[in-house]
Amino acid sequence: MARIVIVSNRVPSPTERGPRAGGLAVGLADALKDGGLWFGWSGEISAQADGTVKRVEAGNITYATIDLSQADYDRFYVGYANSTLWPLLHFRLGLIDFRREDLEGYIEVNRLYAAALARELQPDDLVWIHDYHLIPLGQELRRLGVKNRLGFFLHIPFVPASLFTALPQGNTLLWAFCAYDVVGFQTEQHRRDFVDCIEQLLGLTVRGDGTVVAGAVSMRAIANPIGIDARGFAALAAKGERSAETRRLKESLVGRSLVIGVDRLDYTKGLPARFDAFGRLLNAFPEHRQKVSYLQIAARSREDVSEYQALRRELDRKAGNINGRFAEFDWVPLRYMTRAVSRNTLAGFYRAARIGLVTPLRDGMNLVAKEFVAAQDERDPGVLILSRFAGAAENLTEALIVNPYDPDEIAEAIHTALVMPADERRDRMAHLRARVFDVTAETYCRNFLAVLKG
Repeated sequence: MARIVIVSNRVPSPTERGPRAGGLAVGLADALKDGGLWFGWSGEISAQADGTVKRVEAGNITYATIDLSQADYDRFYVGYANSTLWPLLHFRLGLIDFRREDLEGYIEVNRLYAAALARELQPDDLVWIHDYHLIPLGQELRRLGVKNRLGFFLHIPFVPASLFTALPQGNTLLWAFCAYDVVGFQTEQHRRDFVDCIEQLLGLTVRGDGTVVAGAVSMRAIANPIGIDARGFAALAAKGERSAETRRLKESLVGRSLVIGVDRLDYTKGLPARFDAFGRLLNAFPEHRQKVSYLQIAARSREDVSEYQALRRELDRKAGNINGRFAEFDWVPLRYMTRAVSRNTLAGFYRAARIGLVTPLRDGMNLVAKEFVAAQDERDPGVLILSRFAGAAENLTEALIVNPYDPDEIAEAIHTALVMPADERRDRMAHLRARVFDVTAETYCRNFLAVLKG
């Protein structure tokens, strides 16, 4: 049986616990259940970043990592990946900060990854590369003579040709996609936008099944939504409901309804409009004052990027304004924290919440929405409020779908959720849970690898 090789920008340590153990590590666990290799950056900055591979064996999985230099990190990660590609692919053209030297650094680091990875590969390995940091990696592997089946999955959105043309030398990146045998996207819309770019900007023909054939190029674009281990997370939530942390949270609410938001501190998550919406709820629907508390967990990230620093200052100011305006001596309406919380604790918090507030301006999928659904008590479930621009909205249609740019619409949805009858809450959640339990992390891995095997 072919060995599975996972490649991502950051490799999770096999000993990591807590918040970092979520996300990609959880989503890809099923791909490596029979063993394999996980390759990528160690997370370390080193003066001797020469592509030397460090290996850690954990069970039947090998974790292989390389270090980056400070210059590599600045140009590849902070520069091109997160100051150019991230805003572009989240439809935020005004935030793009492009520098030619960053693009060169991005390509050089992908070349470094390729040289190190090629030495690790066996002839029949299936190689599955993940996310926007590593788009050129397949092309660099091909240049080194690697013949293995190569797959790529983009976890964030894609944009139509009319926006992609804003990317300097963007066609070079599109051609890099064509080095893969399979390219996967979270939603059918993202796949269509990618196909739009391939056809309009490269002039290639895409068949009905998403296959691009041009000379030696044969690449297939598919939509394959990622899921969670729904059964496992539901069990975690049931257990977490009895945890000391969840008991403390419930006691602090004193019978009030809980609205919860859980995000990275990122300008794509729509947090300023979400804070505004909660303030407008309390202003427009005063009957909810002192009867609802909003907990926003926004773990800090990319603190060396100026836009993230500005966002944190803005949210600090908005939180202070809302609490200063509406708080009572025994009630703080908005609880805002910027440190990460473990998945175990979050599972219990989700189950305790009456509303899950998930309103990104643009998101590839958003697994928080699926975790909130899986965590609910079917007898007395909460309500999911979901941005129409989250990939999850393509499937989770029984949520209250909102435009994240409209704080008044979000406020009205929170009001609707707070007064929604129990029968309607149970009916909506039953449909949502059926979908979350059907499209899981296991089906995501199984479906992509089935296509990649050919």
